[in-house]
Amino acid sequence: MTTTQSSQELSILVIGDVVGKPGRLVLRQHLGHVRQTLGADLVVANGENAAAGIGITPAIADELFKSGVDVITSGNHIWRYAEIHDYLATHKRLVRPANYPPGVPGQGYVQIDTAHGVRVGILNLLGRVYMDAVDCPFQGADKLLASVRLGRDVDVLLVDFHAEATSEKVAMAWHLDGRVSAVLGTHTHIPTADQRIMPRGTGFISDLGMTGCYDSIIGMRVNTVMPKFITHLPSKLQPAEGTGTLCGCLVRVNVADGRCRAMRPVRRGPGLAETGFDSGT
Repeated sequence: MTTTQSSQELSILVIGDVVGKPGRLVLRQHLGHVRQTLGADLVVANGENAAAGIGITPAIADELFKSGVDVITSGNHIWRYAEIHDYLATHKRLVRPANYPPGVPGQGYVQIDTAHGVRVGILNLLGRVYMDAVDCPFQGADKLLASVRLGRDVDVLLVDFHAEATSEKVAMAWHLDGRVSAVLGTHTHIPTADQRIMPRGTGFISDLGMTGCYDSIIGMRVNTVMPKFITHLPSKLQPAEGTGTLCGCLVRVNVADGRCRAMRPVRRGPGLAETGFDSGT
């Protein structure tokens, strides 16, 4: 672990939806420095919008890994490009939501070990409110936790819950409180201010926000989105091209019991108020 923290604590930087070229570029330019400054032992990023705002390709997944991301989570847009199907089967550190029906490519859970032997599990789930008709995410989480137990099989267990409704995300946090280290919401591309630690020690935030250009409408050019709202007619969306902002949360977990000790928002770049980057706070 890093020298700036207790040997009983692990710091994970969890990054919100990487959107298009601006999101990829800000990771390439700043992730190494941010990771070092914050003392993050592990980086997890949602990459389902990394290819021109929708989907991810094998080349872009490799780019995110090269930028310093250790595990890529995803969501409902993971299937946009057919070539990602074979990639999912062979690259275990790119995960798709676990509650898709049996038989789809890839896996929804991955375990990796840090250089110091800390066992970290990452579970990806997809919400159902205003989303695709997939299997129940709550039962999907229960199924995984029947065989993977925090403190027995892993030391830290994170959940990326890719969902539209904040109520469903909060419900998942209550459902998993005490059984996972943190539930991190993704998908809506707007960072929320409700980071907290649940009564039984599970960290929670409704949405990590977007890593992309905020001079946009959730990552897309304003002039390609507005016609749909004004006329309700279909419009061809195009990704924004401005400077990206890295957005996410630093999660600190006591590896002795798997409980979250701190949830700290992380923002670097224009468009949003930046957070401080000293590792001591």
